[in-house]
Amino acid sequence: MFKAVAAGFFLTLLGSGTLWAAPDEGARLYELNCSACHGINGSGGVGVPLALPAFLHAVDDAFLSTTIREGRPGRIMPAHPSLSDEQVQAIITHLRGWVADIPPPPSPAYAPVEGDAARGKLLYGGYCASCHGENGEGGHGTGVTFSRPRELPIMPPALNNAGFLKAASDAMIKRTLMEGRVGTPMRSFLTLGLNEQNIDDIVTYVRSFEQTPIRWHFAEVEEPVMMLDSDYSLEETVENIKRAALGKNFRIIRVQNLEDGFFPEAEQNKKQVVVYFCNFNFINQALNLDPRIGLFMPCRITVVEEPDGVHMMAINPRYLSRVYNNAELDQACTQMFNIYAEIMEEASL
Repeated sequence: MFKAVAAGFFLTLLGSGTLWAAPDEGARLYELNCSACHGINGSGGVGVPLALPAFLHAVDDAFLSTTIREGRPGRIMPAHPSLSDEQVQAIITHLRGWVADIPPPPSPAYAPVEGDAARGKLLYGGYCASCHGENGEGGHGTGVTFSRPRELPIMPPALNNAGFLKAASDAMIKRTLMEGRVGTPMRSFLTLGLNEQNIDDIVTYVRSFEQTPIRWHFAEVEEPVMMLDSDYSLEETVENIKRAALGKNFRIIRVQNLEDGFFPEAEQNKKQVVVYFCNFNFINQALNLDPRIGLFMPCRITVVEEPDGVHMMAINPRYLSRVYNNAELDQACTQMFNIYAEIMEEASL
């Protein structure tokens, strides 16, 4: 029922770097590709902090390179396959510059750690699952955004994730368990009473996730924009949308011309109107999953009168869920998609 809309209507800010020139290539590439989530100085935000000395001391360049290339499917961090090897290395060099006095670890021996996965599973359940998830699915929410409720100040990574398991060697996982990660809730397991054999068992169990990986699925999406025709006039359609939104327990925020704020009122196209509406409980739940959803909240439907009739348009939330690479958002975005569809259909009856 929903049709593709003409190119140019779908205008939304998905995150970008600033416009001034960076002092070197690594800084410029980091600013363009990473800073929107990890912060201009690596202090974190939607993404986890990268400038922690304990982190940069614990991971080698191979881990960082593979992470940039592969991302973390379904877990905020997108893949960057288009960057050249030189560009990836430039970003890594820029990261290392934050803690230039702390050398990275030597390249680890990639021989697998020898342990007992069955014992490791029991230990994982007692020492790791409360943060990293019963099945290694990771913590809920995003990054280090303190302005909204979080289970922990930094989102624990998903260990049962194809991107993590490809990037992290057994040696790196073992080093993290033995040393902990200063500046995060991750403590040294040695201080918790475990011995090296216990840690080897946990590493072996984590590595076994490769045999039964979590598959992250996103809703199938056709178009970035939802669109439906109306047989009513523009004014009647706007009133119908308001009535339908109120019937779904949404509050009408405002109605304004699409060009309001871009042109003087006398020059605005009065045949393009946006209806803003919101359910504060719903938006709070969605923001807790991913604050980036605030870029297309509150809910809004645009009504446009053209020579061929009146059309209702809205950004497709399921499309943005995929763009944001956050599988946790899928349910909320599908719910939001259904709300848009129901309101637009009711307004067109």
